Amino acid sequence: MICIEIASAGGPEVLTPVERPDPQPAAGEVLIAVAAAGVNRPDVLQRRGGYPPPPGASDIPGLEVAGTIAALGADVDGWRVGDRVCALVAGGGYATLCVAPAPQCLPVPARLDLVEAAGIPETFFTVWTNVFERGRLAAGDSALFHGGTSGIGTTAIQLAVARGARVFATAGTDEKCRVCEALGAERGINYRTEDFVAVVKERTGGRGVDLVLDHIGGDYFARNLAALAVDGRLVQIGLMGGAASAPVDLGAVLRRRLTITGSTLRPRSVEEKGTIAAALRREVWPLLESGRVRPVIDRTFPLREAAAAHRLMESSEHIGKIVLTSGSG
Repeated sequence: MICIEIASAGGPEVLTPVERPDPQPAAGEVLIAVAAAGVNRPDVLQRRGGYPPPPGASDIPGLEVAGTIAALGADVDGWRVGDRVCALVAGGGYATLCVAPAPQCLPVPARLDLVEAAGIPETFFTVWTNVFERGRLAAGDSALFHGGTSGIGTTAIQLAVARGARVFATAGTDEKCRVCEALGAERGINYRTEDFVAVVKERTGGRGVDLVLDHIGGDYFARNLAALAVDGRLVQIGLMGGAASAPVDLGAVLRRRLTITGSTLRPRSVEEKGTIAAALRREVWPLLESGRVRPVIDRTFPLREAAAAHRLMESSEHIGKIVLTSGSG
């Protein structure tokens, strides 16, 4: 197979196309002929040397794929060779062949092609478990999503609105703010020119929002808490702004009964990820198949041009997902 290796920790130029022996599915796994693979921030962190794959995972980057099942391992039920699937994987996605645990596979939703399907798993698994399970966002609640035009942001906005929530989202340009609003956000907030705490407070009559989903951390932490309503929840899923935070008034956390939580997805067990996949198939797949929710694809690159895809990711000029295509499937 053709795959993309990380030759050494460094810039996009270290992503190198190579040939490797075809992988073989173990018990409980399927082998996927990859048509497309999503590009995500964790791939960039791994390339830089800051996010090593968990024990037993492939060293090849790539956390989500779509394609057709080429072979089944032992003890796999519910899938057949030739089925069109998208899958969450712990690594190995930047390749023409990829093994995936069967519980982490989902059928390609009706109406979507394989490129669009490749943009689903990482962001939809992340949003579902953090916004709706850990964050308990419900119809009638309000939410603030940072990075509204990222893959996570475009997914979170659409799912939250489809499930009856009121949404605010931050972005770095006025144009991107309008994209957030076109996806369903009540207000896009330009974090370069506006104070998101002040805007949220003004739009909610001083109450604040029920949920904040944040991947920045750093000095956003205290401001996120200030934007929350009584009984509000902050869900932290990344630390692009650093792990250190500004001083926090813990008394306010107590008085306003705030919840601070967070999670990562990649190290979770197959069983845990399979449970999330089952919830997505039950709760989210009908929205995808009806067209009410759709992955936003910014641009595709051939697999061998993974370095160019990473350069675009690091520029933050994209809206939605970046996808690599291999021509398989």
